Amino acid sequence: MNGRILLPLPALLVLAACSASEQVRPLPSPPRPTTIRPAPPPMLKPPPRRPAQVLAAPGLQGVIGADAEALTRLFGTPRLDVREGDARKLQWSGTACVLDAYLYPPETGTRATATFIDARRGDGRDVDRGACVAALRQSPPRR
Repeated sequence: MNGRILLPLPALLVLAACSASEQVRPLPSPPRPTTIRPAPPPMLKPPPRRPAQVLAAPGLQGVIGADAEALTRLFGTPRLDVREGDARKLQWSGTACVLDAYLYPPETGTRATATFIDARRGDGRDVDRGACVAALRQSPPRR
């Protein structure tokens, strides 16, 4: 019986040698996520400047389209002169009303002209713009 036990032993050794010659390989690692960098935003030019909208109403002839010097000759020294960028607001006050003139340059680099007029009473209620212009032309402005 000892011969029978020894016979399978070489076969087992051969099988063990075959399996030992194969190396155990680790599983492949999952692919690394790649960092996708967004493309830089395209260089955009600022939109072209839109021309200022101009108020056209009866009684505002000689006021709309006038520059600050012409308005000062017409109404006297403004009570308020506020500048913001290339825009400007001039204000005159009389017994009948308060008049605000908003001046914007029609094109970049040109002289600002009045494109909008607002008129109100001292208590803030709206007044007809043309009537306010006529009243301020007749009476000297208050300070």
